[in-house]
Amino acid sequence: MKKNLIFIGIVVIVLMASILIYLNLIAKKEKPPLQEKITMPKTLEDKKIAIIVAFKDFRDEEYFVPKEILEGAGAEVKTASNSESAKSADEGGEEDLSSSTKMGRALGADGGEVEVDLLVSDLNPAYFDAVVFIGGPGCLANLDNENSYKVAKETVSKGKVIAAICVSPIILAKAGVLEDKKATVWSSALDRGPVAILKENGAIYQDKTVVTDGKIITGNGPEASKEFGEAILKVLTGE
Repeated sequence: MKKNLIFIGIVVIVLMASILIYLNLIAKKEKPPLQEKITMPKTLEDKKIAIIVAFKDFRDEEYFVPKEILEGAGAEVKTASNSESAKSADEGGEEDLSSSTKMGRALGADGGEVEVDLLVSDLNPAYFDAVVFIGGPGCLANLDNENSYKVAKETVSKGKVIAAICVSPIILAKAGVLEDKKATVWSSALDRGPVAILKENGAIYQDKTVVTDGKIITGNGPEASKEFGEAILKVLTGE
């Protein structure tokens, strides 16, 4: 009798274990894969964005953070820059026209590198949904010129999104596209020059990290990179 009870107990345990294993297998089949849970919606799949950097000494964070945000949303990003050999007229240099079609890898102030897809002089805003100017130590020396002004004006005239961060809103101001528009720009307690330039060109300066006025987005420095990228995303998606 005792042996029968032991046998029955073993059978019951085996049956219960089998049922639990079966139920666990069903639960796993019904549970959606982890990848489906974390996949972000590609809200910018049909959008093309041009990001403009100085060939030397662009601000790394201001480029790479917004680029990651925009590409993560599905946008196609192209990088534009000045000619490698171009020199600022303010520095007393002359542009080497023989190298005006050369490109290569632009170098950030913190050591980051990015392959340049096209020159600013060849950038046609009609092919893009947004044009973004990046700041940094080399920004004004390389990009504060007629090529950039032309791109800024054409971007706005075609109703596209235009954005600038750090000192690069100065380029938009000099191009005349910030007149009567709210905007911000990098400045410090010892250097309020950038703010003065915006005001002199008709901008309504805002002492904020990021400012959006219609399709114009401006940010005041590398600390604003994430918020800046997210602001561009919001405008492009119409949120």
